[in-house]
Order: sequence, then C-alpha cells, then structure tokens
Amino acid sequence: MLQLAFVNFKPNSYILVEGTPGIDRFFIIQSGKVSCYHETQIPGAQPSMLGPGDFVGVIPCMSGHSQSENVMALTDVVAIMVRRDQYPELIMRNTPVAMKIVRAFTKEMRDLNDNLTKLTLKKTVAESPEQLFSVAQYYDRGGFSDIAIYAYYQYIKACPQGVHIEDAKKKFVQLKGRTHAVYFESNGDLTRDYPKNTMIFSENQYGGDMFIIQEGSVKITKVVDGEEVTLAMLKKGDMFGEMALLENKPRSASAIAHDACRLMVVNRENFDQMVATQPQMISRLTTMLADRLWSMYRQLANTSLQQPREKMIDMLALQIEKQKISVAKGSAYQTDLTPEDIVNLCGITQHDKAQAISELYNDPNVKLVGGKVRIPDIQELIKQAAFYRKQNTKREK
Repeated sequence: MLQLAFVNFKPNSYILVEGTPGIDRFFIIQSGKVSCYHETQIPGAQPSMLGPGDFVGVIPCMSGHSQSENVMALTDVVAIMVRRDQYPELIMRNTPVAMKIVRAFTKEMRDLNDNLTKLTLKKTVAESPEQLFSVAQYYDRGGFSDIAIYAYYQYIKACPQGVHIEDAKKKFVQLKGRTHAVYFESNGDLTRDYPKNTMIFSENQYGGDMFIIQEGSVKITKVVDGEEVTLAMLKKGDMFGEMALLENKPRSASAIAHDACRLMVVNRENFDQMVATQPQMISRLTTMLADRLWSMYRQLANTSLQQPREKMIDMLALQIEKQKISVAKGSAYQTDLTPEDIVNLCGITQHDKAQAISELYNDPNVKLVGGKVRIPDIQELIKQAAFYRKQNTKREK
C-alpha cells in the first residue's frame, strides 16, 4: 500500500541545495511557497516561485545526478515526500500527478531547446513549416541527400502553396531514384529500421510518434541560417519524440540516424494504453526526461564558456557524467564521438571548427583512437572541466 510522508519546512530553510549529491526522493508542495534558483551561471535561467501542487527535486531524484538548483522555503511549507521506488505505484494510483510531471518536463525541454539554440548560434528560430525547406537545403548542400529528401517531402506535404514548392518538388524528384531514406509517412509498424544518415523526423514537422532506441544511435539537431547545432546524442534505451506526442505541436528539433538504428514506435493510441497499464514505462519516461533536462542545463552552462578549448573539454566531461560511470583514478574512457561531433555539440561555427579541432588534438586530456575521442584519465578531465566552469562563474559575478 502506498504510504507517503509529509515534511515541514520553516521559512528561509533549504529544501534542496544545488551541487549536493542526488537523493532518492522528491517533493510535492501541499501548502506554502518556495523559491527555486541556480547558483551556477546558466544563461537564460531565472528564479521561479512555486506553490501548492507543484513539485521540486524530480530531476535529480529520477536521474540520479546532483541537485540542479537551490530550493528554499519562503513561507511555512508542507510537502509530500515521494521516494523513487514509490513512483510506479504513485502512477498507478494517481496518473494525473505523473502526467503533470511528464508534461511539465516536456514544456521545460522545449523552452530549453529554444534557449540552447539561441545561445549557441546567437539566433532565434521562428516555428513555421517554411523552415522545412531550409532544413532540406542545408543537408542537400552538405551532400546528405538521404536526410535532405525527407525534409523536402515534408515541406511539399506541409506547404503545398509554399514559396519554395516548385524547387522542393524538383529536388525531391532528382533525389528519389538514389535515396536510402525510409518512412516518409508514419504507419502501423511497431518497429522501424533506419539506415545511417537518414531522417526520422524533421523540426517543424507535425507528428504523433515517440520512439525508443533498440539498436544504434540518434542525433537530435536544429538548423538555423545555415548552421547546425547538435542538441543531444542518444543511444540504445533512450526515448525521443515525446514532446510532439504529448503537446500536439510541431517537432522542436530533427532526429537523424547517427548510426543504423532500430526503433520501437509509440503512437498516441498505444501511449494512452501504456499510461494505463504500464507504470514502469511511464517511470522510465520520467527518468529519461529528467536525465535529458539535467544534461540540457549542463549544456546551457557550457554556452557561457568563452574559449573553444574550455567548451570542448566541458562537453566531453558532460558526455561522461551522463553515463554515471563510477571510476577509479587513472581510468580511461573510449567515447563513440569524433572531434567533429564534439565541435557540433558545442555549437562552434564553421569558421572556427578547424582551429577548435586542432586545439582538441593538442589537449593532454584527449587522445584520438580510430577517429574517435579517447579520454586517458576520466577523473582528470572532469576535474579540469569543473575548474573551467568555476572560473567562468567567478568572471561572470
């Protein structure tokens, strides 16, 4: 039987402290008000005030990472404490609470996606189906025709009277005979196979499918004025595409098969069934979203670093920290990332890419094995990245 504890907090007392190790519980505020704010320099992050019905500490609880923000009681606060192992039962007994958390996470992720793009590329993106043509052109010019043809198709479908409709039709016909692209339209398949460098969905495309990676890896990207920013690199077991499914809005980013991959498909119909019958799956979805939000806050902090070398070392540390690997001093780690992947994750411009990659090659914290980045000493790399972030916070104050 589900038994939840009530916890009282006095005014000006800390409920959670940023940077401390994650704990196995989060809180739902029953009465009173709390303030949430970041100590670390995170561009675009603003303090917020929460009250009854809101929740705090879900991201570190479900992701297992350190506390991502300070939470302080502004008044007398009564909060319901939920342990991580109680969450599946909470879902079964009170599905609306779980879905409120999931939907709040998806909204926060959409906002962070937009903020990350703006800060990385110093530009904003207007949500419009016309953007599909710009996405198609970017990949077409780069020689990625299997990606481009998918975006051309989605543009033709979404904008039959669009400004670039004739050019899109012409390009689609030119590429059609030699493409390896698959699944231009959603269907009833529960699993799908995507060849390397094919598009799963495009930013600004409508769609109601969520995906779970069974094999391979997927890159989440955005294209802005001829520049690409990589928002995330996903691996086996990860889920993506949930925002469009839950919010019924256009995709906020593109998903591309980084390697050949097999995906399990979750549409709106089987998602509703999953919510009702598989609480463990919703718990897993919450954990995945919490992991991704924690990573995105770290990636936002990365954008405030000024030197390309600092950004790349910190980005490599982030990729390792996401794995939650427990390591001994002097342990090495082989990534699946090329120097180009790291540069793209940092949003370094085409003009500066060659110099940045050269700096990465010459950094003692990094080696190159088979074209992929290898870390000779994980602890030393993470320590160096933390030093860069700390120095940057001092400079910003």
